[in-house]
Amino acid sequence: MGKTPSPPTVSKPAELEHTPANCHAREVMARVGDKWSVYVMHVLGESKAVRFNELRGQVEGISQRMLTVTLRGLERDGMVSRKVYPEVPPRVEYSLTPLGATLRQLVRGLVAWSGAHVAEVDAARAAYDARNGRGKSTPILERSVRVHGRLARLAT
Repeated sequence: MGKTPSPPTVSKPAELEHTPANCHAREVMARVGDKWSVYVMHVLGESKAVRFNELRGQVEGISQRMLTVTLRGLERDGMVSRKVYPEVPPRVEYSLTPLGATLRQLVRGLVAWSGAHVAEVDAARAAYDARNGRGKSTPILERSVRVHGRLARLAT
């Protein structure tokens, strides 16, 4: 009897190979690719400096804890700076660093793309759900008009 042919191997692109540098790149991608980091960086890019509660009010749907975790991670990665003023009560402001500003240009592109293609994504989801016997899902546009409107304004 002959051997069963093994499936062809698909090689990874070099940037996805496991190396120390790529491990760090993956960590950075995880940080800047999560939904709150993108949103926070975009909002911070619109302002010079923003206080915590002001930022929380502009990032719709984020909890206080999640905003704290997101800001700490972005600060650790050098994307956001945190300035504490010696007042009572202490005043803390957040702003993008020059490094964060370079990434924000890419974030603006993602925001603009998502706003321009949300109807197509809704249509694709509806078609997928119909093919796979899933219940009718609420379209993105209908579900989050306020968020998309705010993001669309930020992208321009």
